[in-house]
Amino acid sequence: MDVNSQKRILVTGSNGFIGKRLVNKLKTEGFLVEEFDHHVGDVSTFQFNFDKLDHIVHLASMIFVPKSWENPLAFYQTNVIGTINILELCRKMGCALTYISSYVYGTPQYLPVDENHPINPASPYNHSKLMAEDVCKYFSSTFSFPVTIFRPVNIYGPNQNTIFLIPKIIEQALDPAVTSIQVMDLRPKRDFLFIDDFIDAIIKSFGQQTFNIFNIGSGFSVSVEEIIKTILSLSGIDKTYQAQNLERKNETWDVYVDISKVKAQLNWEPLTSFNKGIQLCLKETNSTNTHTLHER
Repeated sequence: MDVNSQKRILVTGSNGFIGKRLVNKLKTEGFLVEEFDHHVGDVSTFQFNFDKLDHIVHLASMIFVPKSWENPLAFYQTNVIGTINILELCRKMGCALTYISSYVYGTPQYLPVDENHPINPASPYNHSKLMAEDVCKYFSSTFSFPVTIFRPVNIYGPNQNTIFLIPKIIEQALDPAVTSIQVMDLRPKRDFLFIDDFIDAIIKSFGQQTFNIFNIGSGFSVSVEEIIKTILSLSGIDKTYQAQNLERKNETWDVYVDISKVKAQLNWEPLTSFNKGIQLCLKETNSTNTHTLHER
C-alpha cells in the first residue's frame, strides 16, 4: 500500500495556478485530496465539514498586487479572515497547515534577504498576508498544531495568467501581430522560482512538527530585460522591446532571497534552472496555441 494513500490533504485554491498543479502532483503520489476553490464558496465564510484531515495547504487568496491598492478591504477579508477560518478548521480537526504567504520585507536592507530581515510590507496585499501570518503563529502556539509558512518570491510556470510578467512577455513574443514587446520598466530584478520546485517544497512540509517560516525562491535575481532576452533567444524570435518607463508605487529594484534555511530544514532545493523553466513555459504555450489553431 502506498505510504500516502491514507493521508487526506485539503487544498484551498485548488483551481488556481499553483493549486491545480499541486492537486495533480498529490494525486499522482497517492494522497487523498479534498479540493476547495471559489466556485464552492468564499473561504472567509464557508462552513467546512470533514471527518478526517491530515494536512491543509492554504493557497486560496487574492493575489494581484496592483488590485490591492484599488480594493484593500477585499484583500483583508479574503486573506486574513479566510485564513482564520482555515486555522479554526485545523484546530477542530487537529491537523497541520501549510500557509502560502508572500514577500513581506519591502525594499531590502541587504541581500540576499533572509527570514530575519526587517518586515516592511509594500502593499495592502503583502500586509494582509503578514497579518494572516501573525494569526497562524498564534493559533499554532495556543492550540498546539504545526504550521509551516512559505514566503515565496515570484512563482512562474506553464498556464499562468498573462496578467503576470513572464507569461505576458511570452504572449507578446509569440504573437505575430505584436511587433515590439512592451513592458513598464526594464530595470527591476526579481527572484523567480519554477512552479514544480515550489510544489516539491510544499509536499516536503508535510510532517513538520512545529511552527516555522521559510523564504522560498531560486536564490538569485534576473531583470525584466534579461527575461525578455531569454524568452526571445530560446524561442528563436527576433523582436524589439521597449519600456514605458512607468515606475510602480513603492518599487523595489532588486530582490533575491536566502534559501539556506529551507534547504537545511526541509532538505529541499530548486532543481529547475531559469532557462529550463522558460523552455517549459514556451513549450506549453506553443502547444496551447497549436491546439487552438487546430480547433478553428
